[in-house]
Amino acid sequence: MRRAAGAVLALILLIAGCAPAQEAGQSGQSAPQGEQEAQMKITLDVGGAMFTATLAAGEAADVFAARLPMTLEMRELNGNEKYCYLDDALPADASCPNTIAAGDLMLFGSSCVVLFYESFSTSYSYTPLGRLDDASGLAAAAGDGPVTVTFALCEG
Repeated sequence: MRRAAGAVLALILLIAGCAPAQEAGQSGQSAPQGEQEAQMKITLDVGGAMFTATLAAGEAADVFAARLPMTLEMRELNGNEKYCYLDDALPADASCPNTIAAGDLMLFGSSCVVLFYESFSTSYSYTPLGRLDDASGLAAAAGDGPVTVTFALCEG
């Protein structure tokens, strides 16, 4: 009974996390009505742990979303990221972010999806795909070896 109640609570939290995000203005306040643009939400199942992410604005993220649901076997690299090469390229528009934050979902080159679970400085260029809304627990879920990650569009 306790396990069923926990599963129901987890499902409710996941669904609540799939509510569309509103893009904030530069002051950190919501944009005036009519200027708000809902951003697409996706879920990530990282080795059995569920996360919600907001996709970046851009063609690469749009094409990535159109391919979902997608399950990738992601490999470990550098103690801070998981990566997987796609069979088909995505449109890239790379730039150097200077800093990677835990929870960033990026495209390296035109076909390598990268999920970062640690924050660090970088000189590499990436195309943003999205960002986890809350990266707490991501490093533990990712582990220190390969991990299966399923990406799916949020319902609704």
